[in-house]
Amino acid sequence: MILETYISVDVETAGPVPCEYALLSIGACLVNDPDVTFYRELKPDRPAARPDALDISGLSLETLAQTGCDPQCALRDFAEWLQSVTPAGHRPVFVAFNAPFDWMFVADYFHRYLGHNPFGHSALDIKAYYMGLTGVLWSETSLQHVARRLQSSTELKHNALSDAQDQARIFQQIFRRPQIAAV
Repeated sequence: MILETYISVDVETAGPVPCEYALLSIGACLVNDPDVTFYRELKPDRPAARPDALDISGLSLETLAQTGCDPQCALRDFAEWLQSVTPAGHRPVFVAFNAPFDWMFVADYFHRYLGHNPFGHSALDIKAYYMGLTGVLWSETSLQHVARRLQSSTELKHNALSDAQDQARIFQQIFRRPQIAAV
């Protein structure tokens, strides 16, 4: 049996899809210890940007072109960090709040720049996990709904590291809930 190490991941991007828009920042932390972190801001590898995406993150393509890490270097650093925090005999499991969005950027960049994705071909979506555990409707799985039900004051700051840490704490609370018996 392969054991699992849950890694909370969040990204900020220049738009909705990796085929057209750049990954601008990656934040990650251990779910069991959100103070063990990884963060990189990346040089944009394509010029397209949606103003609303940049407004949300507060990141600038021009600034990142000067100060950001080369994407290949950033992904190599991320893969090395994952290896360093994942014990022997474990595999890293990508965990995110709305995992499909974050995972598609991370998977695309890992394959494009390193030729492989250390997370493999799957991700654990906190929203779907919460829905399955509690039986709520999909419309009740937004961060606001979940945080309110957990009596948490968590709000997205749209900083990849801060959001990864916040979603790790939320996942800890959900994961500790009593398990529902299978039907």
